[in-house]
Amino acid sequence: MKYLNSFYRDHLNMLRIKLTEDVHLFSDFIEDISTVQEIDEYIEEIDKVLNGVYEDFEIQLNATGVIIKKDVTTVEHFFSNSDENRNEMETDQFKELLLLWKAKLPERFL
Repeated sequence: MKYLNSFYRDHLNMLRIKLTEDVHLFSDFIEDISTVQEIDEYIEEIDKVLNGVYEDFEIQLNATGVIIKKDVTTVEHFFSNSDENRNEMETDQFKELLLLWKAKLPERFL
């Protein structure tokens, strides 16, 4: 995985994901996903984009949204105080991050 730094537990003992600085906003999007079913739905939509069924696909969550295109996925943080409220990563890497998060979900709230 190109962008993953680590998984860690915050002060509330909740599992979080730490990404490299250039894509750190993706962690806010990913951490909003709380069920395997939700991840599976998003992966299915990503596959449709990668396979050319859709040109792009947009997902909006609480504070972030992503626009998935065949080569690049862009995340936007709606409430960021920073001028840099967007990050980009390769769509295949985004899918890989979601698969990693899916594997970690069972231990997220332990």
